[in-house]
Amino acid sequence: MRDFGVGFNYLIKGQRWVARHGKQYGFGLLPGLITLVVYAAALVALAIYGDDLIGWATPFADDWSSPWRGAFRGLLTAVLFALALLLSVVTFTAVTLLIGQPFYENLSEKVDRDVSPDGTAPESGLPLWRELGISARDSLRIVVRAALWGLLLFALGFIPFVGQTAVPVIGFFVTGFFLTEELTAVAMQRRRVGLRKRLVLLRSRKRLIWGFGTPLAVSFLVPFVAVFLMPGAVAGATLMARDLLGEETTEGERGGRAAANRQRSATQG
Repeated sequence: MRDFGVGFNYLIKGQRWVARHGKQYGFGLLPGLITLVVYAAALVALAIYGDDLIGWATPFADDWSSPWRGAFRGLLTAVLFALALLLSVVTFTAVTLLIGQPFYENLSEKVDRDVSPDGTAPESGLPLWRELGISARDSLRIVVRAALWGLLLFALGFIPFVGQTAVPVIGFFVTGFFLTEELTAVAMQRRRVGLRKRLVLLRSRKRLIWGFGTPLAVSFLVPFVAVFLMPGAVAGATLMARDLLGEETTEGERGGRAAANRQRSATQG
């Protein structure tokens, strides 16, 4: 359980870091706002036309008597919307990171410089278009994995009692794992750590990953929260990536002192 608490602490540290660096936080909000508008429109459309979609997909229930037809299709509509929410939480991060690649790369690099003992940050040495291609490819592979898990949980949702109790909890842990993979990828790709190695690292510290990603997955279900937490989540994931890779961290004391000195100088001036 200690690792679970450590993972949650990295999430808090990331939010504190962006709180001390307002400019980075402001730029980090833009990609999330764009993604939120697109996803909100898609979910609203699903809420409006979900009944029609389920009706089209279940023609065999047309001849069922009431209330069985309505109850069956109502359950399927609810499960479909829950699955869409689950996938939107996972893919929200992937799409936001893809849209905001330059923003989050810059933010993650600044976190590295702030907490690194020598004030340096790893660089991939790749051109931006190449980094975007790698990020899009890896994100697609993660989304496919998450979708397979989503379909499995969708099927398990039909099991009485278990489907309404244990399955949603498992879903949050699964979502938290994939969220964390996407977020740590920003820092790890700059270190040339491929997807396969990232997954091995994350699986070796599952409690750490769940402690970071599961609370984030739960909070992302609240409208607009994902947008405001994303910059801090990237910062926290960068700190956690350093932990997973065994890199020394100074807890940002140097960066905090520098910011305080700048503010003091501006006040005196």
